[in-house]
Amino acid sequence: MVIVEVMEKNKGIHQITLSGHAESGPAGYDLVCAGVSAVSFGAVNSVYKLIGLKLNIEQKDDGGFLDISIPKQITNDQWDKTQLLLKGMIVSLQTIEDQYSEYITIKFV
Repeated sequence: MVIVEVMEKNKGIHQITLSGHAESGPAGYDLVCAGVSAVSFGAVNSVYKLIGLKLNIEQKDDGGFLDISIPKQITNDQWDKTQLLLKGMIVSLQTIEDQYSEYITIKFV
């Protein structure tokens, strides 16, 4: 199962951690995993390309872990735009969770 932990403080997302494997199909055919990966990396790439902000990223080689956090040095404009993109990421992940809750769960901590 993919577990998504969203860390919020002061009405904003500060960190998102994705861990585990969906295992909804054989390797290379796991649609839940592919969807989660596309949504997550799409959001990270959007923040970088559209806002010019490099998020703090930690990954593990097996593909079962992604940690995304916002750097401490950020302008108010970058913060607002990053929040919008990360909240969009969460909405997309919730859409996947709505259909495939046995393979993905989202927790707000």
